[in-house]
Amino acid sequence: MKKEHQYQATITWTGNTGKGTAAYSTFERSHSITVINKPEILGSSDPSFRGDPTKHNPEELLLASLSSCHMLWYLHLCATAKVVVTSYKDQAKGIMIEKQDGSGYFSEVSLHPVVTVTEDKMIEKAIEIHEKANAYCFIANSMNFKVTHHPQCFSEEG
Repeated sequence: MKKEHQYQATITWTGNTGKGTAAYSTFERSHSITVINKPEILGSSDPSFRGDPTKHNPEELLLASLSSCHMLWYLHLCATAKVVVTSYKDQAKGIMIEKQDGSGYFSEVSLHPVVTVTEDKMIEKAIEIHEKANAYCFIANSMNFKVTHHPQCFSEEG
């Protein structure tokens, strides 16, 4: 039986400088992302597209979504496999191609998780679990580009 989960977020444009979108250069790309009972996220477009570099942009948030979804599945699968993870950090990287008409798409995302486990004997299994985590990740399964993984694993013993 399939379960359906529904999510809501409110995105509010906050970049009207008084003239709306009367000209491409007169409005800010600033916006807020709110979800009930959670901290507000301040967003903008990438600075390449006249955005505010101090705010999160959609491209970064896409990378963060892929990385955090993978991590959460990975930690779950490690726990059920008795692989004890004590540290996890990922440096997600993505390539977006901008087409001549201004549209674009992500061509790839690579995750680079660095994991620490408690025992040397867990390292091989810890690395293997990344494939299963990718297969289960809701966000990765929703993408139309390849998500690759380049994990490193260390032991507290070593």
